Amino acid sequence: MKNLLLVLIVALIGLGFGSIFVVEEGHKAIVIQFGKVQRDSETQETRVFEPGIHFKLPLFDKVKQLDARIQTLDDSPGRFVTSEKKDLIVDSYVKWKISDFSAYYLSTGGFKDQAEALLKQKVNNGLRTEFGTRTITEIVSGERSELMQKAMTQTSQSATELGIEIVDVRVKQINLPQEVSNSIFQRMRAERSAVAREHRSQGQEQAAILKANIDAKVTVMLADAERNARKVKGEGDAAAAKIYADAYTKNAEFYSFLRSMDAYQKSFADKQDVLILEPDSDFFKYMKDAKGKK
Repeated sequence: MKNLLLVLIVALIGLGFGSIFVVEEGHKAIVIQFGKVQRDSETQETRVFEPGIHFKLPLFDKVKQLDARIQTLDDSPGRFVTSEKKDLIVDSYVKWKISDFSAYYLSTGGFKDQAEALLKQKVNNGLRTEFGTRTITEIVSGERSELMQKAMTQTSQSATELGIEIVDVRVKQINLPQEVSNSIFQRMRAERSAVAREHRSQGQEQAAILKANIDAKVTVMLADAERNARKVKGEGDAAAAKIYADAYTKNAEFYSFLRSMDAYQKSFADKQDVLILEPDSDFFKYMKDAKGKK
């Protein structure tokens, strides 16, 4: 009897604890009864339990807690085609939350991964539609806000069946595919190289013109300098000749003597030199006589 009473007490305690469930902060809960979502008997709306302590039928009711906060779907970038049939790699994210807990549970089983996989398909469909009606220039130059707004509207309409409300859709980054980027970069390099070659050729042409002008000026300056030098040398030679002539006319005998002495000094400067002359040559006249007389 005592054992039976103890078993009943334990069973009652277990049932008591089994009838209580706690909904965590930031979450909401629904109760699944015999495989169906529990609804309000009067309004037939899904019973959604707010955070706190609640009661359920033990053994029969199954509680499913769902995150009621705003979630972020930020997956890997996707490839989209513009109206020009150009591929773009688009990196986007979606802010969403559960709006209909019953529909959400029935369509996704209450699993976030499953919900995001389905939501991603719908978001990509909306973005693909919007990208497909615009050119790259329109997308980049200022219609991105309109594009995101329309994509959010389309996605919201299709996400309703999942029990999800789309809060925001944002495009973070738009890039060209790697193979297209490489070809564009190569074309840009070729264009820049052509411009650089043109600038170099123009610079070389200008350098050649400047060098030719400078060479011409240098040639003229050298010619002028040579002419001036010859003129000055001629004037100097004329002045020297005049001085020599004046000196000769003043004392021809003394001038002749000095010139002969200079000639002797230069002729006999090297002991190895040999002169073959007639003994009565005029060259030695001042060696025979100081006055140069024979």
